[in-house]
Amino acid sequence: MLIAQITDIHLGFDPDNPAEFNRKRLDQVIAMLRELDPVPDMLLATGDLIDRGDEDSYRRLRNAFSVCPFPVHMCMGNHDQRDTFLSQFPDVPVADGFVQYEVDAGPIRLLVLDTLEEGRHGGAFCEVRANWLNARLAEQTARPTLIVQHHPPIEVGIEWMNTHPEEPWVQRLRNCLANRPNVIGMVCGHVHRAIVSQWNGFPVAICPSSAPQVALELAPIDPDRPDGRNMIIADPPAFALHWWNGRELITHYETADEHVMLARFDEKMQPLVRSLLAERPV
Repeated sequence: MLIAQITDIHLGFDPDNPAEFNRKRLDQVIAMLRELDPVPDMLLATGDLIDRGDEDSYRRLRNAFSVCPFPVHMCMGNHDQRDTFLSQFPDVPVADGFVQYEVDAGPIRLLVLDTLEEGRHGGAFCEVRANWLNARLAEQTARPTLIVQHHPPIEVGIEWMNTHPEEPWVQRLRNCLANRPNVIGMVCGHVHRAIVSQWNGFPVAICPSSAPQVALELAPIDPDRPDGRNMIIADPPAFALHWWNGRELITHYETADEHVMLARFDEKMQPLVRSLLAERPV
């Protein structure tokens, strides 16, 4: 099973521009995903779908996704607005007022979580959401399960984008997912960078953004002393591919940019490919 992921689209950052930079970047990613072989089984869009919570941006997002030949499953980020989102995507499931739902993906299942607290940049996960998650996890204790959400529950080293490990919502989520050996991983967005870590005994894969990326600056930051450091950079739009091979979840990161090709599978490369494949068990 092949699951594509895009995140932090921020459509509508430049709302009055019909040739908006972020829309071009989104279209670039979708075009590359449509050309993949094999084509992904589904696409996850993990929050900050739009930038200002406005209806027109969600309408244009729906238009952008309309060309996808695979289902698109979305979750809420801190720039999203639930009611406005649901006015344009009324078929997305809701639980107790939150955009939380299960996706039956054949060999695995996905639990999509809502970590939005409107007006707050960081994540949130209240008792109502936790009760829903615990109930879903209790229903199938052996089936491989992937957690999907916007905010990563980990420190990433970029201080102005960090999540503190002792935040109440992190502790609540940790308690829900503790001792769940069937949870194969968590995929997130929010940080605008490709990052991989371990948390609660399973891997956390943070997807880079289709919008501009966050600069890699690991030095402490003093909010009272602007030091001119890089914060946002116009690196190419990016996405993730999560491959479930029946045993492990393998994550690849890619940019939707032109690549300079140095070798192709032709007669010159054929002996190498044959020798590599011949080393493997039949």
